[in-house]
Amino acid sequence: MEATTSEEVHVLCLFSDLDACMAFNEFAYSILTPFLNNPEKTGDQIYVDEDENIDGEVEYYLLNSIDLSLDNIGAKVAEYSGIVIPAHVDRPAFSMTSQLGVVVNGPWAAVECIRIPPALDKIPLNTFDYPLITSSDAHFPEHVARRPFELDVSEEELLSGGTGGLYNKVNMEVLKLALGRRPRG
Repeated sequence: MEATTSEEVHVLCLFSDLDACMAFNEFAYSILTPFLNNPEKTGDQIYVDEDENIDGEVEYYLLNSIDLSLDNIGAKVAEYSGIVIPAHVDRPAFSMTSQLGVVVNGPWAAVECIRIPPALDKIPLNTFDYPLITSSDAHFPEHVARRPFELDVSEEELLSGGTGGLYNKVNMEVLKLALGRRPRG
C-alpha cells in the first residue's frame, strides 16, 4: 500500500500477507481525511473482483492524507507486521524532498527512488545510507514493473513465513535482510 502521511509524503507500506495489508487498509481508511470523491473531477475509485467485475466504488478520495505523521507511521505499520519505505524521494511531488526539503531519518527499511543513482542534479539528496530501491510508481496497470530492482534472496527464503490462507506469507525479517544488501545512497 502507498499511504499519504499527514505531511503529504507518500510512504510504501509492505506487509507479510494480504490479511495484514487489508487490516491496515481498514485502519488507514478510518483515519483518511473524509473528503468525498467526485468521479467527474478526480476519476473513478472502483474496486473489482478476481474476474475484474466492478464490486463497488470507494466513497472517500484516496489521494487525501491519513491522520498519521512520518514520526508515527512506522510504528503503526509495524503493529500489522509491516515495514515502511519512503516513496519516490527524488520526485518533485508527494515525496520527502518535495514536502520537507530533505530525507528525514526514520524506521525506513529502504528509500525508494525513481532512478538509482537518484537524479542528484535536480535535488540535493542525502539518503542517510539507507538501502535504495526503485519502483515504477505505477498508477495504471500497464505501468507496473517499469523500474524493477533485484533482491539477493531466493523465493524459498522469502516465503519461509508459511502460508496466509490462499496466499504465501512473506518472511519480513528475510525481506529486511535482503533490502539491507541493496546499494546505498
